[in-house]
Amino acid sequence: MGLSFHYNGRMADPAYLPGLIDEVTDIAKVHNWKFNVFDQHFPNANFGNVGHNQKIYGICFTPPGCETVNICFLSNGRMSSVVNLQFWGESSNPDEKEYLYMLSVKTQYSSVELHQLLIHLFRYLSKKYFAEFNLYDEGDYWETNDTTLLRTNFDRNLALINSIGSALEHIPKESGEDVEDYLERILKLIHDNKDEIEGSSDDSI
Repeated sequence: MGLSFHYNGRMADPAYLPGLIDEVTDIAKVHNWKFNVFDQHFPNANFGNVGHNQKIYGICFTPPGCETVNICFLSNGRMSSVVNLQFWGESSNPDEKEYLYMLSVKTQYSSVELHQLLIHLFRYLSKKYFAEFNLYDEGDYWETNDTTLLRTNFDRNLALINSIGSALEHIPKESGEDVEDYLERILKLIHDNKDEIEGSSDDSI
Protein backbone atom coordinates (compact mmCIF):
# COMPACT_ATOMS: atom_id res chain seq x y z
CA MET A 1 0.00 0.00 0.00
CA GLY A 2 1.14 3.53 -0.70
CA LEU A 3 1.02 6.00 -3.53
CA SER A 4 2.82 4.71 -6.63
CA PHE A 5 3.05 5.13 -10.37
CA HIS A 6 3.01 2.32 -12.93
CA TYR A 7 4.56 2.32 -16.39
CA ASN A 8 5.63 0.38 -19.45
CA GLY A 9 7.32 1.30 -22.69
CA ARG A 10 9.47 0.43 -25.67
CA MET A 11 12.68 2.02 -26.91
CA ALA A 12 12.39 3.71 -30.30
CA ASP A 13 15.86 2.89 -31.61
CA PRO A 14 18.59 0.62 -30.18
CA ALA A 15 21.16 3.30 -30.91
CA TYR A 16 19.48 5.59 -28.34
CA LEU A 17 20.39 3.46 -25.32
CA PRO A 18 23.89 4.83 -24.53
CA GLY A 19 22.62 8.41 -24.64
CA LEU A 20 19.70 7.61 -22.35
CA ILE A 21 22.01 5.91 -19.87
CA ASP A 22 24.41 8.88 -19.92
CA GLU A 23 21.62 11.36 -19.21
CA VAL A 24 20.10 9.34 -16.38
CA THR A 25 23.54 8.69 -14.88
CA ASP A 26 24.21 12.45 -14.80
CA ILE A 27 20.88 13.06 -13.05
CA ALA A 28 21.57 10.31 -10.48
CA LYS A 29 25.01 11.76 -9.75
CA VAL A 30 23.65 15.31 -9.33
CA HIS A 31 21.12 14.08 -6.76
CA ASN A 32 23.54 11.61 -5.16
CA TRP A 33 21.23 8.66 -5.87
CA LYS A 34 22.57 5.14 -5.86
CA PHE A 35 22.47 3.72 -9.38
CA ASN A 36 23.46 0.66 -11.36
CA VAL A 37 24.26 0.50 -15.07
CA PHE A 38 23.60 -2.73 -16.97
CA ASP A 39 24.63 -3.57 -20.54
CA GLN A 40 24.73 -0.38 -22.61
CA HIS A 41 24.31 -1.75 -26.15
CA PHE A 42 21.46 -3.82 -27.53
CA PRO A 43 22.35 -6.89 -29.60
CA ASN A 44 21.23 -6.73 -33.20
CA ALA A 45 19.39 -10.05 -33.15
CA ASN A 46 16.49 -9.45 -30.76
CA PHE A 47 15.51 -5.78 -30.91
CA GLY A 48 11.86 -5.37 -31.94
CA ASN A 49 11.11 -9.10 -31.65
CA VAL A 50 8.78 -10.86 -29.25
CA GLY A 51 11.56 -12.94 -27.72
CA HIS A 52 14.55 -11.79 -25.68
CA ASN A 53 17.91 -13.15 -24.53
CA GLN A 54 17.35 -13.09 -20.72
CA LYS A 55 19.66 -10.08 -20.23
CA ILE A 56 18.95 -6.58 -18.89
CA TYR A 57 20.02 -3.32 -20.59
CA GLY A 58 19.83 0.21 -19.24
CA ILE A 59 20.02 1.75 -15.78
CA CYS A 60 18.22 1.75 -12.44
CA PHE A 61 18.53 4.15 -9.50
CA THR A 62 17.15 4.45 -5.97
CA PRO A 63 16.34 7.87 -4.48
CA PRO A 64 16.05 8.11 -0.67
CA GLY A 65 12.74 6.83 0.68
CA CYS A 66 11.71 5.58 -2.75
CA GLU A 67 11.58 2.23 -4.47
CA THR A 68 14.12 1.55 -7.19
CA VAL A 69 13.32 3.24 -10.49
CA ASN A 70 14.00 0.97 -13.45
CA ILE A 71 14.78 2.48 -16.83
CA CYS A 72 15.76 -0.94 -18.06
CA PHE A 73 15.00 -3.02 -21.11
CA LEU A 74 15.14 -6.52 -22.47
CA SER A 75 16.98 -7.20 -25.71
CA ASN A 76 13.70 -6.77 -27.63
CA GLY A 77 13.58 -3.11 -26.56
CA ARG A 78 10.69 -3.38 -24.09
CA MET A 79 11.01 -2.05 -20.54
CA SER A 80 11.48 -4.59 -17.75
CA SER A 81 13.61 -5.11 -14.64
CA VAL A 82 15.91 -7.63 -13.00
CA VAL A 83 13.14 -8.73 -10.62
CA ASN A 84 10.54 -9.07 -13.38
CA LEU A 85 12.97 -11.05 -15.49
CA GLN A 86 13.71 -13.36 -12.58
CA PHE A 87 10.03 -14.09 -11.89
CA TRP A 88 8.50 -14.11 -15.37
CA GLY A 89 11.33 -14.17 -17.89
CA GLU A 90 10.88 -17.84 -18.75
CA SER A 91 7.12 -18.13 -18.26
CA SER A 92 5.03 -19.59 -21.07
CA ASN A 93 1.77 -18.35 -19.53
CA PRO A 94 0.48 -15.41 -21.66
CA ASP A 95 -0.87 -13.53 -18.62
CA GLU A 96 2.33 -13.97 -16.64
CA LYS A 97 4.43 -12.91 -19.63
CA GLU A 98 2.70 -9.51 -19.56
CA TYR A 99 3.87 -9.02 -15.96
CA LEU A 100 7.39 -9.07 -17.36
CA TYR A 101 6.79 -5.62 -18.83
CA MET A 102 4.83 -4.01 -15.96
CA LEU A 103 6.90 -1.67 -13.77
CA SER A 104 5.94 0.28 -10.65
CA VAL A 105 7.57 2.73 -8.25
CA LYS A 106 6.21 3.54 -4.79
CA THR A 107 6.96 7.13 -3.79
CA GLN A 108 4.67 7.37 -0.74
CA TYR A 109 7.56 7.45 1.74
CA SER A 110 9.74 9.91 -0.17
CA SER A 111 8.19 13.30 -0.95
CA VAL A 112 5.82 15.14 -3.23
CA GLU A 113 8.81 16.91 -4.75
CA LEU A 114 10.59 13.67 -5.63
CA HIS A 115 7.41 12.25 -7.16
CA GLN A 116 7.15 15.37 -9.33
CA LEU A 117 10.79 15.12 -10.37
CA LEU A 118 10.41 11.48 -11.42
CA ILE A 119 7.27 12.21 -13.41
CA HIS A 120 9.01 15.08 -15.23
CA LEU A 121 11.99 12.81 -15.90
CA PHE A 122 9.79 10.14 -17.49
CA ARG A 123 7.93 12.75 -19.50
CA TYR A 124 11.24 14.01 -20.92
CA LEU A 125 12.69 10.55 -21.59
CA SER A 126 9.49 9.25 -23.17
CA LYS A 127 9.44 12.07 -25.72
CA LYS A 128 13.12 11.75 -26.59
CA TYR A 129 13.81 8.00 -26.53
CA PHE A 130 10.62 5.95 -26.63
CA ALA A 131 8.42 4.65 -29.44
CA GLU A 132 5.72 3.72 -26.92
CA PHE A 133 5.28 4.79 -23.30
CA ASN A 134 2.37 4.55 -20.87
CA LEU A 135 2.24 5.76 -17.28
CA TYR A 136 -0.55 5.63 -14.72
CA ASP A 137 0.03 7.94 -11.76
CA GLU A 138 -1.93 7.26 -8.56
CA GLY A 139 -1.11 10.84 -7.59
CA ASP A 140 -2.71 12.17 -10.82
CA TYR A 141 0.31 14.39 -11.47
CA TRP A 142 1.28 12.76 -14.80
CA GLU A 143 -2.19 13.52 -16.13
CA THR A 144 -2.75 16.99 -14.61
CA ASN A 145 0.54 18.65 -13.53
CA ASP A 146 -1.50 19.74 -10.50
CA THR A 147 0.78 19.94 -7.46
CA THR A 148 -2.12 20.63 -5.08
CA LEU A 149 -3.93 17.49 -6.25
CA LEU A 150 -0.74 15.45 -5.90
CA ARG A 151 -0.23 16.67 -2.34
CA THR A 152 -3.85 15.88 -1.51
CA ASN A 153 -3.43 12.34 -2.82
CA PHE A 154 -0.21 11.88 -0.83
CA ASP A 155 -1.94 13.01 2.37
CA ARG A 156 -5.01 10.87 1.74
CA ASN A 157 -2.90 7.75 1.19
CA LEU A 158 -0.90 8.46 4.34
CA ALA A 159 -4.10 8.85 6.34
CA LEU A 160 -5.36 5.50 5.08
CA ILE A 161 -2.03 3.80 5.86
CA ASN A 162 -2.06 5.27 9.37
CA SER A 163 -5.64 4.15 9.88
CA ILE A 164 -4.74 0.56 8.99
CA GLY A 165 -1.77 0.63 11.36
CA SER A 166 -3.96 2.00 14.14
CA ALA A 167 -6.68 -0.56 13.48
CA LEU A 168 -4.22 -3.46 13.59
CA GLU A 169 -2.86 -2.12 16.86
CA HIS A 170 -6.21 -1.52 18.61
CA ILE A 171 -8.63 -4.06 17.14
CA PRO A 172 -7.78 -7.62 18.23
CA LYS A 173 -8.56 -10.80 16.34
CA GLU A 174 -11.76 -12.50 17.33
CA SER A 175 -11.82 -16.05 18.64
CA GLY A 176 -11.56 -18.51 15.75
CA GLU A 177 -10.93 -15.75 13.18
CA ASP A 178 -8.16 -16.52 10.68
CA VAL A 179 -5.74 -13.89 9.38
CA GLU A 180 -7.56 -13.41 6.06
CA ASP A 181 -10.93 -12.82 7.74
CA TYR A 182 -9.31 -10.51 10.28
CA LEU A 183 -7.72 -8.33 7.60
CA GLU A 184 -10.97 -8.31 5.62
CA ARG A 185 -12.83 -7.07 8.71
CA ILE A 186 -10.20 -4.37 9.30
CA LEU A 187 -10.41 -3.15 5.70
CA LYS A 188 -14.21 -3.07 5.87
CA LEU A 189 -14.08 -0.94 9.01
CA ILE A 190 -11.66 1.44 7.30
CA HIS A 191 -13.78 1.56 4.14
CA ASP A 192 -16.89 2.35 6.22
CA ASN A 193 -14.99 5.30 7.74
CA LYS A 194 -13.34 6.40 4.48
CA ASP A 195 -15.29 9.67 4.18
CA GLU A 196 -14.27 10.66 7.67
CA ILE A 197 -10.62 9.84 6.95
CA GLU A 198 -10.59 11.78 3.68
CA GLY A 199 -12.40 14.72 5.27
CA SER A 200 -9.85 15.05 8.05
CA SER A 201 -7.06 14.81 5.46
CA ASP A 202 -8.59 17.61 3.38
CA ASP A 203 -8.96 19.81 6.47
CA SER A 204 -5.25 19.53 7.19
CA ILE A 205 -4.18 20.87 3.76
